[in-house]
Amino acid sequence: MPLLNHTKTFMLLAAMTALFGVIGYLVGGLPGMAIAFVVAVGLNIFSYWNSDSIVLRSYRAKPAADFGDNARVAAYLEDTRRLAQKAGLPEPKIYIIDMTQPNAFATGRNPENAAVVATTGLLNMLSRDEVAGVMAHELAHVKNRDTLTMTVTATIAGAIGLLANFALFFGGGRERGGLIAGIAIAILAPIAASIVQMAISRAREYEADKAGAEILGDPEPLARALAKISGQSELMPDNYTEQHQSMAHMFIVNPLAGRSGDNLFSTHPATQNRIEALMALKGSVSGAQSFASETQAPEADVSPWLAMRNKRKKGPWG
Repeated sequence: MPLLNHTKTFMLLAAMTALFGVIGYLVGGLPGMAIAFVVAVGLNIFSYWNSDSIVLRSYRAKPAADFGDNARVAAYLEDTRRLAQKAGLPEPKIYIIDMTQPNAFATGRNPENAAVVATTGLLNMLSRDEVAGVMAHELAHVKNRDTLTMTVTATIAGAIGLLANFALFFGGGRERGGLIAGIAIAILAPIAASIVQMAISRAREYEADKAGAEILGDPEPLARALAKISGQSELMPDNYTEQHQSMAHMFIVNPLAGRSGDNLFSTHPATQNRIEALMALKGSVSGAQSFASETQAPEADVSPWLAMRNKRKKGPWG
């Protein structure tokens, strides 16, 4: 099954790169396709060497150790290090983003250059074992080398969007349909890129959930964490991610507020499906480490947000 998933991911990445080349051809013929291919290869190489630093700088992430004497941060550091050791991984760089939205992601080209990131909102909302469940999920991405795949996907998806906009104004000569072709490319190319991006991310999330439960030794903390943080983007949207939506698939839950049709092409599986898949693992994984619960957040911190979310009127796509 892992080999099949990796093969599927490789084919999807190849499809996205091919889409980039097709758009280049429609914009500039064979020379345009050749240029697009060279650009795609260059973007992949650039992403390989700089993926972690690009994302961390974009979100102004800071090393967790810089946050001083904080019990939640200390627990986050300790548990992430223990989980990395249990998973047989080198100790990753551990960062925090000052963001009210509860979320997390991992980045880096390989386990030796990996970084895991949690937002302050996540650390404040979840209990200690739930944060550990989220970090086990992110370390599973590192172990499966999903972090590189996701970053390369985000880079190419963003480039396809830029190239599509270029096609609208400068591409599509008379022999290729002119203005109508340019408009069609500008509309359809980002949608096609989103669909491929969605397929890659959804497969990776399910596999990381399972592997994370195995690292932690218990699927329940991650299932509880997903239940708590799902949908919080509606109440606490992040402006940077809303403006750079090609990065959305890197997070553990969808960080987009869903105000512009985002849920139609969501890069994440339905949270309920993920929770059900995790709870189906109950009893099949064992050996959970003992994580102290003294940092557990009061339930009162969560209930107002859930109540507000329930009052929101949903659109046709959820």
